[in-house]
Amino acid sequence: MLDATLTPPRLPSAPGVGYKAQHFTELRTAPGPVKWLEVHAENYMGDGGRPHAQLRALRDDFAISVHGVGLSIGGEGRLDPDHLARLKHLVGWLEPASFSEHLAWSTHGAEFLDDLLPLPYTDATLTRVADHIDEVQETLGRRMLLENPSSYLAFAESTWSETDFLAELVRRTGCGLLLDVNNVFISATNLGYTPQSYLDAYPLSAAGEIHIGGHDEDEDDHGAPLLIDSHGREAAEPVWALLNHALAGTGPAPVLVEWDNDVPEWPILRTEADRAAAALATINAG
Repeated sequence: MLDATLTPPRLPSAPGVGYKAQHFTELRTAPGPVKWLEVHAENYMGDGGRPHAQLRALRDDFAISVHGVGLSIGGEGRLDPDHLARLKHLVGWLEPASFSEHLAWSTHGAEFLDDLLPLPYTDATLTRVADHIDEVQETLGRRMLLENPSSYLAFAESTWSETDFLAELVRRTGCGLLLDVNNVFISATNLGYTPQSYLDAYPLSAAGEIHIGGHDEDEDDHGAPLLIDSHGREAAEPVWALLNHALAGTGPAPVLVEWDNDVPEWPILRTEADRAAAALATINAG
């Protein structure tokens, strides 16, 4: 269980964007409504160079969120101690406002799989993930956020709903949650439930950060809609509507625009950030 003295996330309730080096100059000169940046932990675990120098410069003007993609917090084995040590070193010198990871696994033995794979929601999985969260939080000395996955299948052996599973992890470990509304929309479409019902069951009071991003549309072998979490385009209209639904429950919150593939020029990304700012303004006005 989390030590109550550990550092909680402290991002501003404002738009953020995933940082890409090609936007460095625009972020320094014309950031618009953007108040915080997300970086992927694994891109900054080296010894320095230009990426570190840029990040040190940006943290003077923006809050920084570190988002892990390789910790494999849902894996069956123990967490990689070398990876965790490098993460601790990064968090130590950067002092980010927040750290988050995925409810997923990406390793098997010594092999790293370049994907974020889903978990069965069982008692055994719950205990294992809770133990891993405890280890991460104790190592980093801070409360972490856990992100809901985008799902393409459901496990027959699951005995917990995803929302109840997340709520129980919060109760056991004291962690917070990262609510990705694009992932909610993808999973709901692929698995055949309504995204609004998911949010109504989700522990919104634990959400320390919200993500919004784009997805690709495809079909499965039976011709049914299949959505792919691509992070390579603007967010779809139903996802923006879902963001509004989430913010009605959370109140003002940090909202990140994710765009990791086919990254556009800054004016296009800023337009998405402006739209996130408008959604937050509506909540603040209410």
